[in-house]
Amino acid sequence: QVQLAESGGGLVQAGGSLRLSCALSRSTFGIVTMGWYRQAPGKERELVAAITGGSPNYADSVKGRFTISRDNAKNTVSLEMNSLKPEDTAVYYCYVRHALAPYDYWGQGTQVTVSS
Repeated sequence: QVQLAESGGGLVQAGGSLRLSCALSRSTFGIVTMGWYRQAPGKERELVAAITGGSPNYADSVKGRFTISRDNAKNTVSLEMNSLKPEDTAVYYCYVRHALAPYDYWGQGTQVTVSS
């Protein structure tokens, strides 16, 4: 079992920045993918960014603005969000995929609100 705890959400004006962090309850050993999804009101959950084997992938809507990073020493995955837009408003969820687990592990989510 892996517990995930997100932090760093909040309210920011358009054009501002936030940094989300997700702390794992155990070592990242065996974790093949770490990433972030988001879900806005009335919309489906969508993948924002993920990092697998050191290679990041981003949704087209956040490319050039968001940066995902993984710190194995601190057992964390972070999402640096710059040039935020009102359409980035959503609950952001951290997730990890373990090589031997039959399902992904999810955090509780953290709210990000971008005002215009």
